[in-house]
Amino acid sequence: MKNEISIVWFRQDLRLSDNPALFEAAQFQQTLPIYIFDDCALNEFKIGAASKVWLHHSLNSLNDALDGKLNIFIGTASTVMQSLIEQYEIHTIFCNACYEPWHIKQENDVKSLCGKKNINYKIFNSSCLWNAQEILKDDEAYYKVFTPYKKRAHQYNPRKAIEKPTKINAIKNLQNKLTISSLNLIPKNTTWHTKITKSWHIGELAAQNKLFEFIKTKLAGYKYCRDFPMKNQTSLLSPHLHFGEISPAQVWQSVKKLGFQYANEKDIEHFLSEVTWREFSYYLLHHFPTLHKNNFNDKFNKFPWKNNAQYLKAWQTGNTGYPIVDAGMRQLWQTGYMHNRTRMVTASFLVKNLNIHWHKGRDWFWNCLVDADLANNSAGWQWVAGCGSDAAPYFRIFNSITQGEKFDTEGEYTRKFIPELKNMPNEYLFKPWTASKAVLNAAGVTLGENYPYPIVNLEETRNQALEAYKNLSVRKE
Repeated sequence: MKNEISIVWFRQDLRLSDNPALFEAAQFQQTLPIYIFDDCALNEFKIGAASKVWLHHSLNSLNDALDGKLNIFIGTASTVMQSLIEQYEIHTIFCNACYEPWHIKQENDVKSLCGKKNINYKIFNSSCLWNAQEILKDDEAYYKVFTPYKKRAHQYNPRKAIEKPTKINAIKNLQNKLTISSLNLIPKNTTWHTKITKSWHIGELAAQNKLFEFIKTKLAGYKYCRDFPMKNQTSLLSPHLHFGEISPAQVWQSVKKLGFQYANEKDIEHFLSEVTWREFSYYLLHHFPTLHKNNFNDKFNKFPWKNNAQYLKAWQTGNTGYPIVDAGMRQLWQTGYMHNRTRMVTASFLVKNLNIHWHKGRDWFWNCLVDADLANNSAGWQWVAGCGSDAAPYFRIFNSITQGEKFDTEGEYTRKFIPELKNMPNEYLFKPWTASKAVLNAAGVTLGENYPYPIVNLEETRNQALEAYKNLSVRKE
C-alpha cells in the first residue's frame, strides 16, 4: 500500500465498477475523487441542456456511491490539477480516456503539467471495446466501411470488464465548498426538465438494472422489434453509455454470458452488432477527428443546402404536418430521447426533403438529447445525409408517410406524442390532409389550426434532392 495520495479524475466514466482509473487509484492509501466541470468544447459543442440535466443526476448518483466524497471543481482541468498538486502530495493522477478532440487536448494539458511537476499520469481505455489503432487493414489504413470493420474487430477479444475496488479510501477536500448544485446544470425558472427526469432512472445502479431487464425481457425478438417505436424493445442504454454509468464491456460480457438463456443467436448477434456500430463511430472519430464538422466525403462540400429558418423551426417543434416526423421531434423535446427509427426518419426529412444542412440537425439533437454523444451523433447525421463513411446512399430518402404506416401500424406512437390526432382513423393518420372534411371534423382536427398542413410536398422535394445529388460529382468508393 502506497503512502502517497492519488487523484482519480472522473469524466465520462461516472461509475465504480469496470473503471480502470478508479481501480488503480484505489490501491493508494488515500484517493481524491474529483469531477471538473470544464466545458472546453467549441461553442456549438458545449454540453446541451438535456445532457446537463442528466449529468446533474448522474453526478449525484456517483457522489452517493462514494459516500458524499466526490469533489467538484469548475475551471480549466490543468489549472484545477495544479492547485491540487500544490495542496496535496500527489503521487499519480489517474483518468480514463475521452475521444472528443477538445477532451484529448484537455488530457494532453494535464499530462504536460504532470511531466513538469514530476507526477505520474496514467490514462486508461474504459469506454471502448477495442483499441482503434489495432483494427486496421492489411495495408495499415483504417476501415471506412462498417461490415469489414466489424469482421476484423470481432477477430480480436474485446476489453474485459473489471470489478469495482473492494475498498476506496476516498478523501474530501474540505477547503473546496463547491457542490454539484454549484454547476447550475438544472435550468431555473422553467420546469421542462421534469419531463426528462420522469422518463428516466439515472445512475450506475439504474444502468445495471436496465441492462439485465433488457436481456431478460427485450433481447428476445430484438432484431425484428427494435424498428417499431411502440414495441419498447430497445435497450435504452445509450445515455448510460455516454456518461459512463455502464461500459460497453459490461454490456458485451453480460449479453454473451446471459443472452442465450433468454434469446436466440440472431437476436444476440444483431444487438452486439449495434454495440459494434457505436464502437465504429468512436473509431471513425479517432481516425477522422473532424467527423463532427467536416463531410467525410468532401465532395459534399459543394452540396447546395438551403437556409430556411421557418422550415427548420417547424421541424424542431414537431409541426411539419407529417405525423411520424412530428411525433419523433416531440418525443425528443419531451423526453430527451428519440427512437432510432424515427431518428432516421426525422433526419432524412430535414436534409433531403427540407434540404437543410445536417449541421442544423446535429446541433438540435446535441442540445435536446440526453444521449448526445459526439461520435454517434456525428456519424449518424453523416450517414443519413449521405456524406459520411459507409453512408446511406443519398438517393435513399425515407418516405414520411410509408414509414409511419409500416413501423407505427396502429398509430400508438404517433397518437401518444400528437394527441390532437388521437381520433384520426389509421387510414388517414399519417396523411391527414387526404381525409375528407367529414372525417376531419369527426376526429376533431382542423388543418392549419390544431394541426398543420404539410410544409412541403414529399414527391417534389424528393425529386429536387435527387436532382441536386445527380449534379454533384459524388466520390465512388
